[in-house]
This record gives sequence, C-alpha cells and structure tokens, in this order.
Amino acid sequence: QGSGVRVQGSGVRVQETAIWNQDRTHSHFMYSLLFPSPEPRTLNSAPPGFSLSFRSYGTPMKISIDQAVCVFGTVRALDGISLEIADGELFFLLGASGCGKTTLLRSLAGFQELASGAIRFDGKDIAGVPAHQRNAGMMFQGYALWPHMTVAENVAFGLEQRGVNRADRETRVRRALEQVRISDLAARKPNQLSGGQQQRVALARTLVVEPGVLLLDEPLANLDAKLRLEMRNEIRRLCKEAGLTAVYVTHDQKEALSVADRLAVMDRGRLAQLGTPREVYTRPATAFVAEFIGETHFLPARVTIVAAGVVRLETALGVFQSTAFSDGLAVGAEVVLSLRPEALRPALFDLAVPPSVNRFAATVRETIYLGAQAQHIVDAVTDPARVFQVLEQNPRTPLVPGTAVSLEFDPADTVVLPR
Repeated sequence: QGSGVRVQGSGVRVQETAIWNQDRTHSHFMYSLLFPSPEPRTLNSAPPGFSLSFRSYGTPMKISIDQAVCVFGTVRALDGISLEIADGELFFLLGASGCGKTTLLRSLAGFQELASGAIRFDGKDIAGVPAHQRNAGMMFQGYALWPHMTVAENVAFGLEQRGVNRADRETRVRRALEQVRISDLAARKPNQLSGGQQQRVALARTLVVEPGVLLLDEPLANLDAKLRLEMRNEIRRLCKEAGLTAVYVTHDQKEALSVADRLAVMDRGRLAQLGTPREVYTRPATAFVAEFIGETHFLPARVTIVAAGVVRLETALGVFQSTAFSDGLAVGAEVVLSLRPEALRPALFDLAVPPSVNRFAATVRETIYLGAQAQHIVDAVTDPARVFQVLEQNPRTPLVPGTAVSLEFDPADTVVLPR
C-alpha cells in the first residue's frame, strides 16, 4: 500500500528485507513479491530507493559461494570455499568432525557471519540479511519440538510468526503433514511420538514455510539404522517432489552416496573433492578422499610405463596396470594405488595358471560369512605384513583359514593417486 506497486493475481505475498551497510549504521529495503505460481501480474512503478525482485515462493534457488572464509581465533573453519549449487539440487557436505561443514551450513542459514567472501541466493548477495528473511528453512539434528503443542501446532508455529492467516495456515499445515505422511498424528503431542515420527514433524515444520532452500544438519543422527534408511529415502522423495534446493550435512558416507545428486568432501575448511557420488567413490582425487569415502587399501607403487589410456606400475606385490589415473603422470613417479575391497576377486590358487598382471597370491587368515557376501581377511604372500580385506559377492566356495588364493582386479579399479 502506498508503494506505487499494483499486482494482479491471488495469493501474492510481499517480503521486506533490510539490507544493511558494512558498519550496520543504516539500511535500505528490498521488497520481494512472492507468487504461489506463475500468474499474470502488472507492475506499474516502484518508489525511489526501493528495489523489487520477483520469484515464486517454494521454488528452488541457486546458491553461489565465493571464497568464503570464517575464522574462529587462529582456526580458519572455512578457508576459501567456492562452489555452485544448482536450483533443485540435493547437495551433500561430507567430512569428519571439525572439517567446516556445519559452519558452512550455518553461514548459509544466517547464523554465522563470514570474515570474507560472499554467499548469493539466485545471484543476490545475502550478507546482512537476517536468517528469517533468507527464504531458507533449516532442520537441526535435535528436532526442537514444543512439548506443550500438538503436531499440527508445532508445524504451524513458523507460519504464525510470519503472520499467515488462520485459513491459509490450516491448509498449508494439512498439506505439509500429508507430504510427510503423518496426517493421522496431527492431534498428538511430541511425547506420544516415536523418534521417526518426531523427525517427520520437524521436516513438515521446515517445509510448511515453503522455503527456496532447505538446510539439513545431520537430521537422521538420532534414529536407529532401519529408520535412517527409511527417512533418507523419504527426504530425497520430498525434496524432488517439491523441487527444493537442499544442502545436507552428514558424516555418514552411505547416506551421502545413496541420496545426493552431488557432494563435496571437506577437510580442514577446504574442499577436498566435488562431484557426483559415483565420481567421488570410483575416482577419488586424493588418498584422504579414497579413505574417507568407503574402505580401501593403499599400496605404494612406481610408474614404469605411460601409454595411451593405461599406465604400468611396479609394486611389492607385482606388476599392475591402471586405467584410472590423472593426466600428467610421468615415468618414475612415486604414487600410491587405491584398491577397494569389493574390487578384489578371490580364486583358489592354481600353479598351472601362469602369473599375470593385476593378480597376486595371498593366504586366507579369516572368513566371515554374511549370506549375500563373504568378508575375507587375507595376507599377501610376498609381503605378509600387508593385510587385505576382500568382499566376495554371492560366495559359493568356502575359504577356510590357510587356503591359498589369488586376488585379481581390473585396471579400471586400480586408482592411481599422488603419494
């Protein structure tokens, strides 16, 4: 009213954002007109000193992070992080405790200021924009449900704070509860719910405000293994159905590999590797990434031949070939090979079979039968101090301790990494 702006269409909301200068001594305001869906609209004019932006609420936003730095005392929690997250992408931040993943998530949410660098939502720098005006919803590891409120009241809480009228509140709460499949629990209190049900309430409360960005800080950490599996599939379904851009922090590698569109492995405030789950798992860039994402064995090696698409390497266990290596590898280079347990194929040792590339002899130390697979612990014959774990799928021949075996593996599974 009084702004000189006239909009035609139902369900339009106006969001006011204060943009402060660096010293926080004065601000100007940005007004966003939020549409539930693309509709005809007419914009006459805006008053001097005001900027206007248009987007449909609940639609995904692109996130750009440019040289983000965050310092706690002498520790650089974020050390020049730069990455782009596409709109509608389910993006995971993965790493050990203290790597900076939660600090980056809190910076996106508006709970942590950067020392330098920039974060942009849809190209707009959000420095100085308070958390509640960023059109981002955050789901914490602890569900933080109000114990005196019902499920429906907990979900409606954020809408009440935003001044949404009662009729719209009830409609949106009902829709959010249907999305997470707990409509029948609307009248219950949190202490009458299981852990998985409480998690769904927290997720509904985040979705009901129709954020453009969904931020999740280890949301499944408090659930048992079966519920974790169920809910990680549910979170992916909800994000894709709603078309949300989601940034998800976890230290659980299986969670990241099974749910993410792309992921970033972080180490000491920096990006160690960025890519799809398959790229990061099958072609780790460093020994740190290879060891953090799944299990692997490292074997020192020296490059002896570099040819088109293949390299030959000398190791303590024999001569191996690899097709999984980076450009620029030179003859004589000292490297390390990464071999995943599932890449090693055991076979009974046969003296009649001549030695070959990508094969070495070993002795079974222990076997654990797991039904669909068997886990073998073996000692290399030529280097008994070197122990390998082998995962055999659909095991048919029992391998008892002391059995002589040969372990074979493909050049594509022999990943060459810098030492």
